[in-house]
Amino acid sequence: MDPELSHQVTGAVATVVIRNPAKRNAMTAAMWRSLPPLLAELAADPRVRALVLTGEGGTFCAGADISSLRGSAAEAQSLAVAAEEALAAFPKPTLAAVRGHCVGGGAQLAAACDLRLAREDALFGVTPARLGIVYPASSTRRLVSLVGPATAKYLLFTAELIDAGRALRTGLVDEVLPEDALDARIAALTGVLVARSQLTQAAAKEFVNGRTDRDAHWSEQARGSGDTAEGVAAFLERRQPRFSWTA
Repeated sequence: MDPELSHQVTGAVATVVIRNPAKRNAMTAAMWRSLPPLLAELAADPRVRALVLTGEGGTFCAGADISSLRGSAAEAQSLAVAAEEALAAFPKPTLAAVRGHCVGGGAQLAAACDLRLAREDALFGVTPARLGIVYPASSTRRLVSLVGPATAKYLLFTAELIDAGRALRTGLVDEVLPEDALDARIAALTGVLVARSQLTQAAAKEFVNGRTDRDAHWSEQARGSGDTAEGVAAFLERRQPRFSWTA
């Protein structure tokens, strides 16, 4: 099987799968390049209300496929950052479903998702110090926002791997599940997400990510959407709301 990013849309959930099993799902240059346009396609799909990123088999992603990045280190890093930023900017909720190794570029991608759920066997590492690479400033800031300065320094200075339990304690992941429970939990959580107001989610994502110039925009969207009235009515009538706002 050639290295690739595959995807499918089931119901309202898009699933993107990192596939390079011969190299523990390491990302080739072509795979980095293909992620931003794939995300743009899925963002424009009106069926999609949440996105799951995962790896083929028992590994999430072991980082960049170094053999495919023998050219300019700066170019290789720019490909990874462009993919990471495209994932962080995806306008709907994103989840990383992590099994096995989530290292280097894989950790960049997981950190760019809104939520990270991991199997008990997951291992995480931010490893540029093994290669003498300066980790991108934007990626460093995103890591610090998740785990704090002390843990970010530990990960970056040592390039050591940490287990799922430590990742949970530091905030790098949101939940750790037994081996046979991850898929069911992802299905349950995405089911919750797609039932909630897209208006609330889209505005919250921008605010949490630090955008400060769209308050008026979101106030206008809320006034015109009808979602608030529907949510209140559904609560009083003890039924599921039928939210209508879409991105």
